[in-house]
Formats: sequence, C-alpha cells, structure tokens
Amino acid sequence: MQILSVFISVVGGLAVSFLIYLGLNFIVAKTNTRWNARLLPYVFLGPVLLLIIVFLLVPTGLTVYQSLLKTDQYGLQSFGGLSNYVSLFTTPSFIQTLINNLLWIIVVPAVTVIIGLGVATLADRMGPKREKTFKSIIFLPMAISAIAASSIWQFVYYYTAPGQPVVGLLNGIWTGLTKADPVAWLQNDTAHVNSLLLMVVVIWLNAGYAMVLLSAAIKGVPEETIEAARIDGANERQAFFRVVAPQIRATIVAVFITVLITVMKLFDIVFAMTSGQFNTNVLGMEFYNQFFSFNNPGKASAVVVILIIAVIPVIIYQVRTYRQQEVLR
Repeated sequence: MQILSVFISVVGGLAVSFLIYLGLNFIVAKTNTRWNARLLPYVFLGPVLLLIIVFLLVPTGLTVYQSLLKTDQYGLQSFGGLSNYVSLFTTPSFIQTLINNLLWIIVVPAVTVIIGLGVATLADRMGPKREKTFKSIIFLPMAISAIAASSIWQFVYYYTAPGQPVVGLLNGIWTGLTKADPVAWLQNDTAHVNSLLLMVVVIWLNAGYAMVLLSAAIKGVPEETIEAARIDGANERQAFFRVVAPQIRATIVAVFITVLITVMKLFDIVFAMTSGQFNTNVLGMEFYNQFFSFNNPGKASAVVVILIIAVIPVIIYQVRTYRQQEVLR
C-alpha cells in the first residue's frame, strides 16, 4: 500500500508539474514576439522561485524573527532582541556543544572522503564482478535509516556491569584482549571517546555514498593522462595524487561539503544513542532540547539561525567551486 501511495504521488506530481508548465507555456505563446522572449524564462523559473520563497525564504525570515523573542516562565513571549543569543553564548554547556560540533566537522567529512576514495580506488582494480559485489556491500548501510543504524551500533557498544555476561562486541574485544572490566563506551567522554564512537556510525553510513560518487569520478579520468604519467616515470601513488586527484577535485569537494552539511545538522544518531548526554550534545540536539524539553522556541530558533549562519560560507564556497569548474570546462 505504501509503495502504491509513493508511486501515485510521484506520477501525480510529475503530471501536475507538466500540466502547469504546459499551461504557462501556452499562455506565453499567445503573446507577441517581444513579450514572448521576455516572459519565457520566467515560465520555467517562476514556479521554482515561488516554491523557494514560500518554503525557504519565508520560514527562514520567521525563524529569525522568532529568535528575537524571549519566553518567560509562564510561556509568554515578548521582544528580547539578541537576549537569546547572549544567553546561549554565555552558557558553558552551549560552548561545549559548539566545540563538539566543531570536532564532528573536523573529523567526519575528512575521514569519510578518505575512506570513500580509498575504497573506490581499490575496488576499481578488482575486476568488474568482484567490484560490483564489494561496492554493494560497502553501499549497503545507505539503505537503512540512521535510527536503525543506531540500534545496530548500540549492540556494538553495549555495556554490561562487571560480573555480568559481556554482550557488546567492543567490550567483548576489550575484555578479551586486556582482561579488564567492560567499559561504558557511550558514557566515557575522556578525550571525547564517546563522540568519536558516534562518528564511526555516521562514517559507516556515508562511506558508501562517498565511494559511489568518487568511483564514478575516477572512472571518468582519461586513461591517456594516467599512461602519460607512468611513461614519465611516475609510480602508482604519484600518478594518483598528481594526475587523478586534481581531475576529480570537484567531486571530492562536493562529497566533502555534502557530508559536512549533514554533520552540521546532525540529530538522529546522537538522539538515539546518547540523547546528547555525557558531553555528546550537538546543535541539532540542542534545538530539540530547547524547543521540546525546555519549551523555549526563541532559543531553539536562535540555535537554528546560528546553524544557518555557519552553513552559508560552506554553500558560498561550493558555488564558487562549481563556477570555477565550469570556467575550466
């Protein structure tokens, strides 16, 4: 039933979109030639711009306005200016949340791209049949939700008290190698160990995505350039970093930025595995706490605005990179 509903929604949406564009194009075609040339671009851009305004710009403006409202103890709101932002940035726990987010930004995108690039390069040399099988296995985590992945990895990190049967895989390895007591991994914030373990889950989920895109980019590199490098005496490592990597730079940047944005708004993994406790809180979790737990929509909106401001430079860099690539082409 759900599959049928999705099918009807997709087909119906395409049909309605086609009819809208067909009708607008018919109306423009009835105008004179001078107005036809002026109006035709807006026929195709108009509906998209309308959707952007209604579903992106208007909600963003309302969120910014909401972030300027403070909520008193009775739940009543009044204009508070930047009081929500001042309150957040003067709270030590929120500063720690920003540090946690920064750690995610530094580690996860880079490691995901490195693993994806390594797997794509090695799989490309395994032969067509084995390559497809290996890539399918690596890509498989992309088929499950983040909550399902959290449930799987909960058993990997599962903790049982000393004297109880060891259930978790990681504690099984730990106790087997060191003969020490099991460790509550997700509660251990020493050197951000628990946050790093949560990052493993996100990397595991996104490595297949990075691998597929980077593998396609590597296959698109002209073989002549690689052969020329080998003729000039370059070994495999030099050929990759000096010939292949520069030619797939745009794809590497795109994958990196996509994972980066995913990490910046991360919520589900943290919510399902630690609920932001034990010094694992991130901005997405902070928004949830402020809005639903503390019933403070003003501060929750301020968290969203901070996240938007942080994402804007990343998007600008990505757009500039695409433009540079278009110029080179």
